[in-house]
Amino acid sequence: MTANATAAGPLTPRQAERRRGILRAATALAARGGFEAVQMREVAESAQVALGTLYRYFPSKVHLLVAVMREQLERLYEQVGRRPPTGADPAARVAEALTHAFHALQREPRLAEAMVRALSFADRSVGSEVDEVAQVTSAIVLAAARLPDPPTAGQQAALRVVAHTWHATLLAWLSGRSSLAEVRADLHTAARLLTLATPAQPATAEDELQLVPPPPRGAARVGG
Repeated sequence: MTANATAAGPLTPRQAERRRGILRAATALAARGGFEAVQMREVAESAQVALGTLYRYFPSKVHLLVAVMREQLERLYEQVGRRPPTGADPAARVAEALTHAFHALQREPRLAEAMVRALSFADRSVGSEVDEVAQVTSAIVLAAARLPDPPTAGQQAALRVVAHTWHATLLAWLSGRSSLAEVRADLHTAARLLTLATPAQPATAEDELQLVPPPPRGAARVGG
Protein backbone atom coordinates (compact mmCIF):
# COMPACT_ATOMS: atom_id res chain seq x y z
CA MET A 1 0.00 0.00 0.00
CA THR A 2 1.27 3.47 -0.75
CA ALA A 3 1.79 6.15 1.86
CA ASN A 4 -1.36 7.94 0.67
CA ALA A 5 -3.48 4.89 1.23
CA THR A 6 -2.01 3.92 4.59
CA ALA A 7 -2.14 7.36 6.17
CA ALA A 8 -5.53 6.55 7.74
CA GLY A 9 -4.27 3.33 9.28
CA PRO A 10 -4.21 -0.39 8.46
CA LEU A 11 -6.38 -1.74 5.67
CA THR A 12 -9.73 -3.24 6.49
CA PRO A 13 -10.38 -6.75 5.05
CA ARG A 14 -12.52 -5.15 2.32
CA GLN A 15 -9.79 -2.67 1.42
CA ALA A 16 -7.17 -5.41 1.37
CA GLU A 17 -9.28 -7.46 -1.00
CA ARG A 18 -9.84 -4.42 -3.23
CA ARG A 19 -6.09 -3.83 -3.31
CA ARG A 20 -5.45 -7.47 -4.25
CA GLY A 21 -7.98 -7.14 -7.06
CA ILE A 22 -6.20 -4.07 -8.39
CA LEU A 23 -2.87 -5.88 -8.33
CA ARG A 24 -4.38 -8.89 -10.11
CA ALA A 25 -5.79 -6.66 -12.83
CA ALA A 26 -2.50 -4.83 -13.33
CA THR A 27 -0.58 -8.11 -13.39
CA ALA A 28 -2.85 -9.54 -16.07
CA LEU A 29 -2.58 -6.44 -18.26
CA ALA A 30 1.21 -6.35 -17.89
CA ALA A 31 1.52 -10.06 -18.69
CA ARG A 32 -0.40 -9.51 -21.92
CA GLY A 33 1.19 -6.32 -23.18
CA GLY A 34 4.03 -5.15 -20.96
CA PHE A 35 4.51 -1.69 -19.48
CA GLU A 36 2.57 0.22 -22.13
CA ALA A 37 -0.49 -2.01 -21.75
CA VAL A 38 -0.99 -1.01 -18.12
CA GLN A 39 -3.24 2.03 -18.33
CA MET A 40 -4.82 3.21 -15.11
CA ARG A 41 -8.32 3.51 -16.56
CA GLU A 42 -8.17 -0.05 -17.88
CA VAL A 43 -6.85 -1.31 -14.57
CA ALA A 44 -9.75 0.36 -12.77
CA GLU A 45 -12.29 -1.14 -15.17
CA SER A 46 -10.78 -4.60 -14.91
CA ALA A 47 -10.63 -4.42 -11.10
CA GLN A 48 -14.16 -2.95 -11.00
CA VAL A 49 -13.19 0.07 -8.96
CA ALA A 50 -13.60 3.78 -9.64
CA LEU A 51 -10.60 5.51 -11.17
CA GLY A 52 -10.41 7.85 -8.18
CA THR A 53 -10.33 4.84 -5.86
CA LEU A 54 -7.45 3.33 -7.84
CA TYR A 55 -5.44 6.55 -7.50
CA ARG A 56 -6.02 6.57 -3.74
CA TYR A 57 -4.33 3.17 -3.55
CA PHE A 58 -1.65 3.82 -6.19
CA PRO A 59 -0.90 7.44 -7.21
CA SER A 60 0.71 6.41 -10.51
CA LYS A 61 1.35 3.49 -12.82
CA VAL A 62 4.91 3.29 -11.52
CA HIS A 63 3.65 2.95 -7.92
CA LEU A 64 1.28 0.24 -9.09
CA LEU A 65 3.83 -1.83 -11.02
CA VAL A 66 6.46 -1.57 -8.29
CA ALA A 67 3.81 -2.96 -5.93
CA VAL A 68 3.18 -5.75 -8.44
CA MET A 69 6.90 -6.53 -8.40
CA ARG A 70 6.93 -6.71 -4.63
CA GLU A 71 4.00 -9.14 -4.71
CA GLN A 72 5.74 -11.34 -7.28
CA LEU A 73 8.93 -11.37 -5.20
CA GLU A 74 6.96 -12.25 -2.06
CA ARG A 75 5.67 -15.31 -3.88
CA LEU A 76 9.23 -16.28 -4.78
CA TYR A 77 10.22 -15.82 -1.13
CA GLU A 78 7.44 -18.20 -0.08
CA GLN A 79 8.65 -20.74 -2.65
CA VAL A 80 12.13 -20.64 -1.14
CA GLY A 81 10.55 -21.52 2.20
CA ARG A 82 8.49 -24.36 0.74
CA ARG A 83 11.28 -25.76 -1.45
CA PRO A 84 14.64 -24.67 -0.03
CA PRO A 85 17.62 -24.82 -2.40
CA THR A 86 19.82 -27.86 -1.89
CA GLY A 87 23.30 -26.48 -2.66
CA ALA A 88 26.20 -27.62 -0.49
CA ASP A 89 27.11 -24.12 0.73
CA PRO A 90 25.46 -20.68 1.03
CA ALA A 91 26.84 -19.43 -2.29
CA ALA A 92 25.54 -22.47 -4.17
CA ARG A 93 22.13 -22.19 -2.49
CA VAL A 94 21.83 -18.48 -3.29
CA ALA A 95 22.81 -19.02 -6.93
CA GLU A 96 20.25 -21.84 -7.19
CA ALA A 97 17.43 -19.75 -5.68
CA LEU A 98 18.12 -16.67 -7.80
CA THR A 99 18.43 -18.72 -10.98
CA HIS A 100 15.07 -20.31 -10.17
CA ALA A 101 13.57 -16.85 -9.55
CA PHE A 102 14.97 -15.61 -12.85
CA HIS A 103 13.46 -18.54 -14.73
CA ALA A 104 10.10 -17.88 -13.06
CA LEU A 105 10.12 -14.31 -14.40
CA GLN A 106 11.47 -15.49 -17.73
CA ARG A 107 8.21 -17.39 -18.26
CA GLU A 108 6.36 -14.03 -18.17
CA PRO A 109 8.70 -11.72 -20.12
CA ARG A 110 6.16 -8.93 -20.66
CA LEU A 111 5.31 -8.84 -16.99
CA ALA A 112 9.00 -8.84 -16.07
CA GLU A 113 9.63 -6.01 -18.54
CA ALA A 114 6.80 -3.93 -17.07
CA MET A 115 8.01 -4.37 -13.50
CA VAL A 116 11.65 -3.66 -14.26
CA ARG A 117 10.79 -0.56 -16.33
CA ALA A 118 8.66 0.74 -13.49
CA LEU A 119 11.53 0.18 -11.09
CA SER A 120 13.92 2.07 -13.37
CA PHE A 121 11.44 4.97 -13.78
CA ALA A 122 10.80 5.28 -10.04
CA ASP A 123 11.65 8.64 -8.49
CA ARG A 124 11.75 9.76 -4.86
CA SER A 125 7.97 9.64 -4.57
CA VAL A 126 8.19 5.85 -4.96
CA GLY A 127 11.15 5.53 -2.60
CA SER A 128 9.40 3.54 0.13
CA GLU A 129 7.96 1.08 -2.40
CA VAL A 130 11.36 0.62 -4.05
CA ASP A 131 12.90 0.03 -0.62
CA GLU A 132 10.30 -2.68 0.02
CA VAL A 133 11.25 -4.42 -3.23
CA ALA A 134 14.91 -4.33 -2.19
CA GLN A 135 14.04 -5.69 1.26
CA VAL A 136 12.09 -8.63 -0.17
CA THR A 137 14.90 -9.40 -2.63
CA SER A 138 17.43 -9.37 0.22
CA ALA A 139 15.11 -11.60 2.26
CA ILE A 140 15.06 -14.13 -0.60
CA VAL A 141 18.86 -14.15 -0.73
CA LEU A 142 19.20 -14.48 3.05
CA ALA A 143 16.59 -17.26 3.25
CA ALA A 144 18.31 -19.16 0.45
CA ALA A 145 21.76 -18.79 2.01
CA ARG A 146 20.68 -20.43 5.29
CA LEU A 147 23.72 -19.09 7.12
CA PRO A 148 24.51 -21.00 10.32
CA ASP A 149 24.85 -17.74 12.30
CA PRO A 150 23.44 -14.20 11.98
CA PRO A 151 25.14 -12.53 9.00
CA THR A 152 28.24 -10.48 9.69
CA ALA A 153 28.60 -6.95 8.34
CA GLY A 154 30.64 -8.36 5.45
CA GLN A 155 28.02 -10.98 4.67
CA GLN A 156 25.26 -8.38 4.78
CA ALA A 157 27.18 -6.27 2.28
CA ALA A 158 27.66 -9.34 0.07
CA LEU A 159 23.93 -10.11 0.27
CA ARG A 160 23.10 -6.58 -0.89
CA VAL A 161 25.51 -6.84 -3.81
CA VAL A 162 23.98 -10.18 -4.82
CA ALA A 163 20.48 -8.67 -4.72
CA HIS A 164 21.59 -5.69 -6.84
CA THR A 165 23.24 -8.08 -9.29
CA TRP A 166 20.01 -10.05 -9.65
CA HIS A 167 18.07 -6.92 -10.61
CA ALA A 168 20.84 -5.78 -12.98
CA THR A 169 21.02 -9.15 -14.76
CA LEU A 170 17.25 -9.17 -15.17
CA LEU A 171 17.38 -5.74 -16.77
CA ALA A 172 20.32 -6.73 -18.99
CA TRP A 173 18.48 -9.85 -20.20
CA LEU A 174 15.25 -7.94 -20.89
CA SER A 175 17.14 -5.33 -22.92
CA GLY A 176 18.90 -8.03 -24.94
CA ARG A 177 22.35 -7.15 -23.59
CA SER A 178 22.90 -10.49 -21.83
CA SER A 179 22.20 -14.07 -22.82
CA LEU A 180 20.72 -16.64 -20.44
CA ALA A 181 24.15 -18.23 -20.08
CA GLU A 182 25.65 -14.86 -19.12
CA VAL A 183 22.88 -14.27 -16.59
CA ARG A 184 23.54 -17.62 -14.92
CA ALA A 185 27.30 -16.98 -14.88
CA ASP A 186 26.83 -13.51 -13.36
CA LEU A 187 24.51 -14.83 -10.65
CA HIS A 188 26.96 -17.61 -9.71
CA THR A 189 29.86 -15.15 -9.66
CA ALA A 190 27.97 -12.71 -7.42
CA ALA A 191 26.86 -15.50 -5.10
CA ARG A 192 30.50 -16.46 -4.52
CA LEU A 193 30.94 -13.13 -2.74
CA LEU A 194 29.24 -14.82 0.19
CA THR A 195 32.07 -17.32 0.39
CA LEU A 196 34.66 -14.55 0.30
CA ALA A 197 32.78 -12.62 3.02
CA THR A 198 32.43 -15.64 5.31
CA PRO A 199 35.15 -15.83 7.97
CA ALA A 200 37.29 -18.95 7.74
CA GLN A 201 36.64 -21.45 10.50
CA PRO A 202 39.66 -22.01 12.78
CA ALA A 203 41.32 -25.35 12.23
CA THR A 204 40.86 -27.98 14.93
CA ALA A 205 43.71 -30.08 16.29
CA GLU A 206 42.50 -32.96 14.15
CA ASP A 207 42.49 -30.71 11.07
CA GLU A 208 46.04 -29.57 11.83
CA LEU A 209 47.25 -33.16 12.14
CA GLN A 210 45.68 -33.94 8.77
CA LEU A 211 47.52 -30.98 7.24
CA VAL A 212 50.94 -32.30 8.28
CA PRO A 213 52.46 -33.89 5.13
CA PRO A 214 53.59 -37.50 5.45
CA PRO A 215 57.34 -38.14 5.41
CA PRO A 216 58.78 -38.98 2.00
CA ARG A 217 59.12 -42.63 1.19
CA GLY A 218 62.47 -44.08 2.15
CA ALA A 219 63.19 -41.33 4.71
CA ALA A 220 65.42 -42.43 7.56
CA ARG A 221 63.67 -43.04 10.84
CA VAL A 222 64.98 -41.47 14.01
CA GLY A 223 66.62 -44.10 16.17
CA GLY A 224 66.32 -46.68 13.41
